[in-house]
Amino acid sequence: MSNIIAMLPDAVANQIAAGEVIQRPASVIKELMENAIDAGASNIQVIVRDAGRSLIQVIDNGKGMSEVDALLCWERHATSKISSADQLFTLHTKGFRGEALASIAAIAQVEMKTRQEGEELGTMVKIEGSKIKEEAPCQCAVGTSFSIKNLFFNVPARRNFLKSDAVEMKHIIEEFQRLAIPHHNLSFQLYHNGNELFNQKAQSSRQRLVGTFGSKYDERLVPVEEETEIVSIQGFVGKPEFARRTRGEQYLFVNNRFIKSTYLNHAVTKAFEDLLPEGSFPFYTLFLSIEPHLIDVNIHPTKTEIKFQDERSIYAILRSCVRRSLGRFNIAPSLDFDQESSLNLDQYNENKAIVPPSISVNPNYNPFDGERESYSRSEASPVSRPSFEGGGFSSPKKEKNDNWKELYAITRELEAKGRKTDEEDFDFKEAGEALVEHQKEAFKIDQYTDQALFQLHRRYVVTQIRSGMIVIDQQRAHERILFEHFLEVLEHHNGATQQSLFPETVSLSPSDHAIVSELIPSLNALGFDIEEFGQHDLIVRGVPVEAGALSAEELLERFLENVKHDSDKTGIPGKEATAKSLAMGSSIRPGTKMESQEMRSLVDQLFACEVPYFSPKGQPTILTFTLEDLDQKFKR
Repeated sequence: MSNIIAMLPDAVANQIAAGEVIQRPASVIKELMENAIDAGASNIQVIVRDAGRSLIQVIDNGKGMSEVDALLCWERHATSKISSADQLFTLHTKGFRGEALASIAAIAQVEMKTRQEGEELGTMVKIEGSKIKEEAPCQCAVGTSFSIKNLFFNVPARRNFLKSDAVEMKHIIEEFQRLAIPHHNLSFQLYHNGNELFNQKAQSSRQRLVGTFGSKYDERLVPVEEETEIVSIQGFVGKPEFARRTRGEQYLFVNNRFIKSTYLNHAVTKAFEDLLPEGSFPFYTLFLSIEPHLIDVNIHPTKTEIKFQDERSIYAILRSCVRRSLGRFNIAPSLDFDQESSLNLDQYNENKAIVPPSISVNPNYNPFDGERESYSRSEASPVSRPSFEGGGFSSPKKEKNDNWKELYAITRELEAKGRKTDEEDFDFKEAGEALVEHQKEAFKIDQYTDQALFQLHRRYVVTQIRSGMIVIDQQRAHERILFEHFLEVLEHHNGATQQSLFPETVSLSPSDHAIVSELIPSLNALGFDIEEFGQHDLIVRGVPVEAGALSAEELLERFLENVKHDSDKTGIPGKEATAKSLAMGSSIRPGTKMESQEMRSLVDQLFACEVPYFSPKGQPTILTFTLEDLDQKFKR
């Protein structure tokens, strides 16, 4: 029988390894920037074209490589970071596996130029599909320059899985920020298609955050600082009033390495307990310093997951120090348990006369006067009309004896007509029917038709149908109406614009600006009047008329949050994604009061939609309750 097991060629093995390490253009930038930081660079430039599809260039002024190292670095597991297994638990560098360059070379056309200080000439290496095409001396600056062209050129299936330029650029900016934020003592630049997105010099940690996310974040930051034997924590959290509906701006670093930890994220969220509205997430950028032997970073190819030796203690320390910082800066209520509240007395003054406490009593007070007053008011107007305050049908509060007073008034009327009202001869049925007729007249019940609408808790619209009743979620219904409207608008480019009296300048973070800049034509077709202004700013002269009273900044923020939340989870076309995100950002929110005519319009427009029963996210908009369902609830 012949043998069937064979060794894979190095090129194939490298392509398989590249599938774990290099997932998209952002992964290439992450690996090359980490190598530049480990090489001692003080300035790192990243140049990207077509969101990394056609070119990724990373230039640093680090210590460079010799001619031998320039050839050896492309081999798998060739590294200068460690030389024994024991050093895995004393890591002070970003990389250590020696897989990054080999993985990149397996799926791209790469050119590297490098020179060490003191050398007259550097080394140039061209490699393609794991095969070295050219190696020669060259003239270049001290440091290393990588040019990655045509990523995934030999793996077309992987290239086809890349998303739009806006989404891929968003991931590039995120990886760039994850390295630029903790290394605020270094200079970083990022360029895309010739446009400068970042140009940050060495600065303080707070200045780096403000330069990364925008000047408006300066007032939002609350400093956090804690020193313990287990862990040292520094950084900033955002004020609760600036919390957002997505988790995008949450950064946790361990020894200046970005990590993802659901457990530690929960610790920060618990610190904000009772301070945030439901469904909101706080901003935070926290730096944890731990002895390397107390953590293990070698559990995931991308090194974004870490095992802690004492995770529970770190959880408790992180939660308490964030909560204490919020209390220290009067963001959250704080209690001093070391001081007895009953001892909070004024300081004794021997020159001040002691005055005994006095009690004022009104001798003419009669507790029954208020009750008599309420009786007189009730008799003057025995039945109040219904109130529609809050958008729902609600009756005013009544005293427990209101019905008795009405019944008493009716009996007086019957007695005046010569009818007996003695207990044994009194017709309670007749009086009850008269009372019902009296209430009908007061509430004008017969004015309402079978299709009468009312709002329930400012969240739902309820109406009667022939078989029972239906309950409509007003927000989801409005999302469906706007979604189909915006789809039609995008097809015909006829969105109506509500022009602003004064143009509004909206400042965005670089990642948000990258998304919006790609979608400006679609947004303008929907009714926006947007124009780029400066590096990360937009001039908004008008918004869609469907936005109502929302400001341009609030509308764009809602739109971006929905785009970022769905961009990685859905494969729907760009037009549908844009229409869906804008519909969800422009829709009315729970708690919005609606008048009768507005509810009628909402219901009519909903049933005119092609898919009225589901929101753009596939959630139900309408629930139906039949009379049989209600009878079962009442166990008839």
